[in-house]
Amino acid sequence: MSAIPLESSVEAAAGRAPASGATGRPGASHAAPLAPRARLLPALAAVYRAQLSRARVARIPLLFVATFQSVGIMILMRGVVDGGSEARSVVAGSSVLVVAFVALNLLAQYFGRLRADGGLDHYATLPVPPASVVLGTAAAYASFTVPGTFVTAVFGCVLFGLPMAHLWLLAAVIPLAGAALSGLGAALGLLAPRQELATLFGQLGMSAALLLGVLPASRMPEPIAYARDLLPSTYGVEAFARGFDAHPDWALIGLDLGVCAAVGVVSLAVAAWAYRRAAVR
Repeated sequence: MSAIPLESSVEAAAGRAPASGATGRPGASHAAPLAPRARLLPALAAVYRAQLSRARVARIPLLFVATFQSVGIMILMRGVVDGGSEARSVVAGSSVLVVAFVALNLLAQYFGRLRADGGLDHYATLPVPPASVVLGTAAAYASFTVPGTFVTAVFGCVLFGLPMAHLWLLAAVIPLAGAALSGLGAALGLLAPRQELATLFGQLGMSAALLLGVLPASRMPEPIAYARDLLPSTYGVEAFARGFDAHPDWALIGLDLGVCAAVGVVSLAVAAWAYRRAAVR
């Protein structure tokens, strides 16, 4: 399937034909009048489809890397953790780590490169709201995490002998944790003064998700355990881990998911502001 040109998708969302510089009459050279800017949701859908098509070939190998990384971590932890609450934390943390690798690390690198290469100038010429560019790109990257996250969770359940009855919780954990991490990754990439720093910030963020999300909190020093509260993905980890209990506490699960949702709204708003700030420079 060929890539969908972003310009054509956005122009369709704006309700006008792609500008060609001609009216169709011989000798005519004036451009067609521009339509109003596209509304948020149609523009978001257009950016999402374009980014999903463009990133499909390049990101699938990286998704395998993210999945194999999480599976390898669980295999290593199997020699340390036998079962119980620690096993639930390892499986939940490894599953959400796939989301962190793509939504935080790769998205920070993408926006850092886009800013360094002048790609933001291209996006600024399109009749779309800034939020649609950030949200559409973040949603496209987060979509690649779905199969790897489910494969990691199923493998972890088999490895540690955990029940699979509530794996459907991933349907809520992936988009909510993905939104929080995608907004954070996009903001890091857009605010970093140099592309190399955007890559560094993305790697550091993923390392934090690994250390604070995968390792059981009971084995961490107390100051580091408190630091888990500052990382939005740990709330997704906690929500998913509670689903392995014989009688899950749905109130606490809902609270953890609510924190993810709130952080996602804030982080995506910050990323949209960072996009406008970077685009006008």
